[in-house]
Amino acid sequence: MATAARPDPATERLTSRVQSLRLPAGQPVRRGGVVPWILVVLFATTAAYSGLGGVIPGLPRPLAAPEASEAEATDGATPNSDDETSAPVAAAPSSPGAVPAATGKIVLESKGYIIPEQQILVSPQVSGRVLELNFEAGQRVPQGMVLAVLDSTEYRAEYERIVAQVEAARQRLRESEQGNRPDEIRQSKAELEEAKTQLEQARSAYERKKDLFEKRIVTPQDLEDAESQYKSLLARVEKLSAMAQLMIDGPREERKRIAAADLKAAEAELTRAKWRLDNTIITAPISGTILKKNAELGNLVNPVAFNGSYSLCDMADLSKLEVELDIQERDIAKVQQNQRCRVRAEAFPERTYDGYVSRLMPIANRAKGAVPVRVRLSVPADEEGRYLKPEMGATVTFFDETIDPAQFGPASPSPQSTGP
Repeated sequence: MATAARPDPATERLTSRVQSLRLPAGQPVRRGGVVPWILVVLFATTAAYSGLGGVIPGLPRPLAAPEASEAEATDGATPNSDDETSAPVAAAPSSPGAVPAATGKIVLESKGYIIPEQQILVSPQVSGRVLELNFEAGQRVPQGMVLAVLDSTEYRAEYERIVAQVEAARQRLRESEQGNRPDEIRQSKAELEEAKTQLEQARSAYERKKDLFEKRIVTPQDLEDAESQYKSLLARVEKLSAMAQLMIDGPREERKRIAAADLKAAEAELTRAKWRLDNTIITAPISGTILKKNAELGNLVNPVAFNGSYSLCDMADLSKLEVELDIQERDIAKVQQNQRCRVRAEAFPERTYDGYVSRLMPIANRAKGAVPVRVRLSVPADEEGRYLKPEMGATVTFFDETIDPAQFGPASPSPQSTGP
């Protein structure tokens, strides 16, 4: 059986009030009563008050329906970052030498992270113990500054040994090229003449012994000794004659080429030894800021070691920053090369910086469904490393206009920016 719906309490109160205003049964009606007129005046006052509340300042407005308030809030909200807005951005006056302010429409907003355009891991070329460190994390260093010095005792000794080898090879080559000295040639000729004289004497003695042997005056042994002496001196004369001719002719071309090759090999070893010695002094490859210190005084650093330090520090040029973004594939059509951008760091939302799209990567990220994009920033020289730091979050606003990168460089922050 259906149950009757319970009347609304407000309806019951209104019904009771109306019934209280009814005249008792049988009582004659008085014309010109005051109560109806009072009710009319009250209703008229309420209607007038409600109508004038939105016109006269100072009067409270009547409560609006929740649906109307939400509709007004929706109409006045900022468009979604993925949607295109047709409202042009007001151009702020630019300082001399700065990039002109953006005047186009906002076509996209995206969040990313600030990264250095160039980050370097400073590692030693040779192994050694750190004897001197001249930097700290956060320090700005110029290009060529000595960052560290390694122990060079072993490398210096090796270098000096090879220097001596190079000098010896150079002298051997010079000797082969210049030939023998005149006094050496004269000495060789003198030895040859002396040997020829001795040979002539031995030949005469041998002839005499042979005649005496035929007359049976000397024994066969005496004849053999004279013959042996003669033949020995004959061989010595031939040898000295050949040597004298070699002294006159000089070294062979083959020996000269061998000496030249030995010198080149020694010089190559010297270059390598000098390279090792020079690399015990480690300098800054670029002008930049030390991001991280990876070694301490006394550490054994080795570029190929697994149980020691393999680098001294990480450094980057913080005047050349980029924002790394992943633009969704559905929005990549709104991004183009050299497109004007405005960057706002999440840590300093009151500061904005000009930028442009410097790179659209040639390959997309399948897992994210996005295309990597780089936005180059214009960082003032006096703010380098002060506000914008690597790995900070940033919001990038893309405009529907492009700029010339040649005119883009360090400038003042946007005039809309304020900061400490």
